[in-house]
Amino acid sequence: MKGCLTHHSGRGSQYVCIRYTDRLLRAGIEPSVGSVGESCDNALAETVIGLVRTEAIHRRRPWRSLDAGEYATLDWVDWHNRRCRLAPTGDMPPAEAEVRYHEQLEPAALAA
Repeated sequence: MKGCLTHHSGRGSQYVCIRYTDRLLRAGIEPSVGSVGESCDNALAETVIGLVRTEAIHRRRPWRSLDAGEYATLDWVDWHNRRCRLAPTGDMPPAEAEVRYHEQLEPAALAA
């Protein structure tokens, strides 16, 4: 679904408990968990989390407050999605690559 925010995680007990799932749903976030025994399902999420920790969290510490760490994380996500040029996406930021991907799908949908 276009425009839907999804939180993908492993099957750890903290991610599949009822309170956590309810909190995601109340915030308008669709929960998603990987398949049992399929480590590749979560590989992209783990990679991004590792990049955030390395490039935003650990590099800039110590933090003056929790808010400062949260804002630094938001800045990193914005930079990564809108300005970081990646070779796998044709040297485009991920947000631009996603827009182009959906633009390619629209003519096919109209033809059907």
